[in-house]
Amino acid sequence: MSDVPHAERPGTPNYRGASFMTSAAKLSQCPPDEGWEVAFAGRSNAGKSSAINSLTGNSKLAKTSKTPGRTQLINFFRLSENQRLVDLPGYGFAKVPQAVKREWTKQLEYYLQRRRSLRGLVLMMDVRHPMQEFDQQMLAWALAASMPVHILLTKADKLKRGPAKSTLLQVRAKLKDQEELVSAQLFSALKHIGREELVEVLNAWLTDESVYEGDVE
Repeated sequence: MSDVPHAERPGTPNYRGASFMTSAAKLSQCPPDEGWEVAFAGRSNAGKSSAINSLTGNSKLAKTSKTPGRTQLINFFRLSENQRLVDLPGYGFAKVPQAVKREWTKQLEYYLQRRRSLRGLVLMMDVRHPMQEFDQQMLAWALAASMPVHILLTKADKLKRGPAKSTLLQVRAKLKDQEELVSAQLFSALKHIGREELVEVLNAWLTDESVYEGDVE
């Protein structure tokens, strides 16, 4: 039985009430490693910021850019006192020196494997180009840390329903051996396709009280 006071247990996240919290240029600048957070990751053109804005119903919450890879900060958004969304820098930064890419690669790996408050990773891939090298690297890091991953095959509105569904089934088939930790769905920020399915996953991660079992002495 957990000793955590009931008042501290998180309720259902209020995505519509999300607000910008802070930005961090490196892990040492992140908020205290307390409470629960879910991180959004993906290639620079995968549509991370657009997905967060669609989820929260706020088109100006996460800054979007026509220049992929422009934002190289970890951005935190508050859902409640102990629940956060995290927008990780797009990997495969366009027009960024190799030294910067290597440093951020190290930072991202460290974040995924060491951040105790991280409850799950939403990994975004363009439905037309899924499972690229960087995507597989992020997935490998998360699985090495036993981190649950939910894949969003973004820009689903760019394909007809049949090809989009076929791609989803192919991705799920490739990940069948990891299905206990990895799930996948179609998503479109433009058409808000898949928002309810995403909310169900996030709610489970951000309200599952099993995290308290055995964590408190």
